[in-house]
Amino acid sequence: MDWQWIIEELKSGLAQMTWLEGVAVFFGISSVFYSIKKKILVFPTGMISTLIYVYICLKFKLYADMGINAYYFGMSIYGWYLWSRPQNGKEELKVTWLDKGGIIRSVLLLLGSYLVLYLVLANFTDSDVPYWDSFTTSTAFVGMWLMAKKKVENWIAWIITDIASVPLYLYKGLLLTSFQFLFFTVLAIIGLVSWIKATKTDGETT
Repeated sequence: MDWQWIIEELKSGLAQMTWLEGVAVFFGISSVFYSIKKKILVFPTGMISTLIYVYICLKFKLYADMGINAYYFGMSIYGWYLWSRPQNGKEELKVTWLDKGGIIRSVLLLLGSYLVLYLVLANFTDSDVPYWDSFTTSTAFVGMWLMAKKKVENWIAWIITDIASVPLYLYKGLLLTSFQFLFFTVLAIIGLVSWIKATKTDGETT
């Protein structure tokens, strides 16, 4: 691996980075940190980051990612509501695993969203990465839905999304955002381990 090239590209990316991208990265990382800690601040911090990335993705013709960031915003409102209003008289929404039905619904959501996104991007936009953009967006679509419901499997979806997003954003010249997703991959692994541990004390399969 050419570390010198990576360092030089990172310096170049930092030099070209707009303050807007810097703010989006800061709040994006903050959101993932709060998610690992199961803190409700995951949602307001995430909303700031996603609104900024709607604009950034539009500028760089990442239309599916633009749409998913708009979706993140809406799901953040939904998740904020669920996390702040636990059911069954419990103090907070507990971390749980998906049951078989939940897994099937998640897979169907992944496949269905990928197909729709690809068809839209390939036929109605000037996207040059319709397969790639659709894949990262559909996995993130599932991840956000599962996170709002506080399901352990949300981290698996995020790990897949983050790994695939690293080369996508690098290809688009958004080096800092690419490194952000690399960092997100590490955080998502930490989050997966943390939430698995949480299910041993306060979770159950639902």
